[in-house]
Amino acid sequence: MSFSPIRRRLMSALLALAAVPAAWAQGPAYPSRPVTVIVPFAAGGSVDAAARLVLQRLGERMKQTFVIENVAGAAGTIGTLRAVRARADGYTLLFAVASPITVAPLVSPALVKYDALRDLAPVAQVASSPFVLVGSPRLAANGTGPLLALARQQAGKLSYGTDGVGTSMHVTVSLIEQQAGVELMHVPYRSGPQVLTELASGLIDLAVMPVTLAQPFIKDGKVKAYGVTSRQRWASLPEVPALAETPELKNVAVESWYGLFAPAATDAALVDRLSREVSAALAEPELQQRLTDAGLKPAAQGPAQFAATLKAEKQALGAVVARAGIKTE
Repeated sequence: MSFSPIRRRLMSALLALAAVPAAWAQGPAYPSRPVTVIVPFAAGGSVDAAARLVLQRLGERMKQTFVIENVAGAAGTIGTLRAVRARADGYTLLFAVASPITVAPLVSPALVKYDALRDLAPVAQVASSPFVLVGSPRLAANGTGPLLALARQQAGKLSYGTDGVGTSMHVTVSLIEQQAGVELMHVPYRSGPQVLTELASGLIDLAVMPVTLAQPFIKDGKVKAYGVTSRQRWASLPEVPALAETPELKNVAVESWYGLFAPAATDAALVDRLSREVSAALAEPELQQRLTDAGLKPAAQGPAQFAATLKAEKQALGAVVARAGIKTE
C-alpha cells in the first residue's frame, strides 16, 4: 500500500503530536498564576487569622501566591456562595468553618442557595479549636457552677453575644443552654471582634468565642474565662477548665474545624494535589508551633475523611438546632 505525499505529511504531523509530552499537552503546571482563596468573614477574625497562617506556607511550598479575599456577610454564606459559583479550575478556593457549611443550611434552608456538602469539594481540614465561654469582668460569678446558678436565678436576663443568628457561636450556646437547663438572652452582632469589645466593656454578660479570638483578652484580664468546649483543657489556655468538668455540662464537647474547599466540579487530581501539599505543610514543626501559639491544633484530614466529618457534624448539629428552634426566616 502506498500513500500520497499529502497523506504522508498528515500522518507525520499526527505522529509528532502524539509524541508531545502529556504535561505540555495539558497546559502549564498548576498553579501557574495566583490563587484566590475566599474567606467568607471579615479580616482580623479567627478564620482570617488561621487562613493566613496556613496559606502563606502553602504558597511557599507551591511557589505561587495564595491571595485571600474577605467576603463577609450573612454568617459566611455570601462568600461561600461565590466560591460555589466560581470556575472549577483550582484558582478560586474557599477557607471556611462550620457556620456557612453545616450550620447555615440547617437554620436558613430557604435562604441559603447552595448545599455545601454537594456543591463543594472538601480539600483538607487544616486545624481545629474549641470555643471558650467568656464573661464580662463585671459578672459576680467566678467559676462555671456559680455562673449556671446565677443564670437560673435570672432566667432569660443574662445576655450573650454572637456573630449572628444561626452561627456556630449561637448553636454552641444553645447546646450549653440545653445541657444545663438555663435560658439566656441572645444579642447578635456583625462579627466576633465586635462581640469581644462589647463584652470587655460590660455591655453584654457572656459570649462563646473561638479560642483564637478570645485568648488575648483572657490573658490580659479583659474578660473572664469560664471554660473551653473541648473534652479536655486546651494547650494554649491550660489554666482554663473544660466545661465538661462541670457535671451539668459533661456532654458538651465542641471543636470548630478550619478547612479548605474547592468548587465541586474541580478535577479530583488537583484536589488531591492541594490536599497533599496542605498535609505536608501541617507536618512541618514551624507551622505546627505557629498554629498552636494562635490557639489552634493542627488537624490534617484528606478529602474523604473531611467529607465524612462534615456529614456527621451536620447530623449532630441538626438535633441541637431543632431543639432550640433556631430559624432565620
